[in-house]
Amino acid sequence: MTTLGSFQSFANEWKEQDEKMPVLFVGHGSPMNAIEDNEYSRGWKHTAATLPKPKAILVVSAHWETQGTYVTAMDKPRTIHDFGGFPKELFDAQYPADGSKQLAEETKKTVTTTPIGLDESWGLDHGAWSILKQMYPDANIPVIQFSLDHSKAAQYHYDLAKELQSLRKKGVLIIGSGNMVHNFRYLELKGDFNQHFGHDWALEANESFKKLITENDYKSLIDYKNYSKALNLSAPTPEHYLPMLYAIALREKNEKVEFFNDALVAGSFSMTSVKIS
Repeated sequence: MTTLGSFQSFANEWKEQDEKMPVLFVGHGSPMNAIEDNEYSRGWKHTAATLPKPKAILVVSAHWETQGTYVTAMDKPRTIHDFGGFPKELFDAQYPADGSKQLAEETKKTVTTTPIGLDESWGLDHGAWSILKQMYPDANIPVIQFSLDHSKAAQYHYDLAKELQSLRKKGVLIIGSGNMVHNFRYLELKGDFNQHFGHDWALEANESFKKLITENDYKSLIDYKNYSKALNLSAPTPEHYLPMLYAIALREKNEKVEFFNDALVAGSFSMTSVKIS
């Protein structure tokens, strides 16, 4: 039974504030970054320390593709180990953050151009928990995930992301998690996966993406496959690229863009991440 007091508490919890939360796009790379102390995990920690403490976190992860759009709405999302061939230590890792059905309902209400389903079966995949385990190791901030409708084009995702804007003024940290350059066909290991190395086309793509983001050239970012051969090679499938578009779409006029973890690894993967504030 919903009482007047509980209704008022819900309304107050998601009331808009004057201050808006920054937005992040995080290049998540190897799942091992979840448990390793390396330059990328330290970059995530450092960036988290520069942010106001979120009331809640919404993650758009490359690893949750659906038909239609959904948000997780369970109280206790499970930690999903959606990978193989890694050490037992990684499979033993958990991220026991609470979910937030209230935030899921608020997100559903905020988006008006397409139906948003409330999902109670997914949880937190490694696109979400591997970075959050380093950024917020105490797991004391509620987390929900927002899915990627794999049947829709880039323009749809950019437009949909804009509808999430009001959540920034409600204390919600929105994070896109993927990789701007992500092409397994051209993977080339030179020792450790995280060793700095990028093919010429990957280096070109990474620099082009940074330039387009800085200049807020969202039209070219949406139409990246026709921008250059290098950008086309960078994302042969869109799922790791689209989370970046969600972050860029939320940039407001005069907001600053900062890049961190700016490096290529394994030849064809970019760890480059973006902070918008």
